[in-house]
Amino acid sequence: MTELEKGPQGLRRGRGARERILGASRQLFREQGINCTGLDQLCAVAQVSKRTFYQHFTSKDELIAEYLRRFDPDVLPEVFDRTDLTPRERLLAAFDIHGPLCPFIAAAVEIRDPSHPARMHACDYKKAFAARLTETAREAGATNPEQLGEQLALLLDGASARNRVLNTETFATAAAIAAVLIDNAIPIAAVRAPSPPRRKPDLH
Repeated sequence: MTELEKGPQGLRRGRGARERILGASRQLFREQGINCTGLDQLCAVAQVSKRTFYQHFTSKDELIAEYLRRFDPDVLPEVFDRTDLTPRERLLAAFDIHGPLCPFIAAAVEIRDPSHPARMHACDYKKAFAARLTETAREAGATNPEQLGEQLALLLDGASARNRVLNTETFATAAAIAAVLIDNAIPIAAVRAPSPPRRKPDLH
């Protein structure tokens, strides 16, 4: 039986079930939140039975953690490794985002247990992302790269949350603020100097 065939209850089966479950979680978690998405609804959208769901995930919590590990990269473009941009341009490119609330913020808000695997993954990712901003700020010649990296991380997360609450464009304004912060943190001489070799901190 192929993945496009259906079982006796009209549910699709096969090796594509796991991907359909993950696809349904991306859709539903974004549209209505993690806590408001029940397992019955998720299985219905994914066109799988609960038995099939549990063959791929031991629990909804495990699915949430996997959802964050494989979140849509369009939510936050990976700009840090682009060789066609200067370090300053890479910092600003992180604000060139047109999407929903960052899934890591959403998960942290909805999941109160700090030991939940999804909550821990969100925390690790946010720290790693701030570290990449700091590293890029250092490449750009910032006087205090740690401070600039944290400022930009906070600004980016604030823009993402405000975008979700007001349902309006916020990243252009955040990018304008970021440009001021960056220019104030980087001496003019550093802007003209060549960039040192870059390292690639692990985001996982």
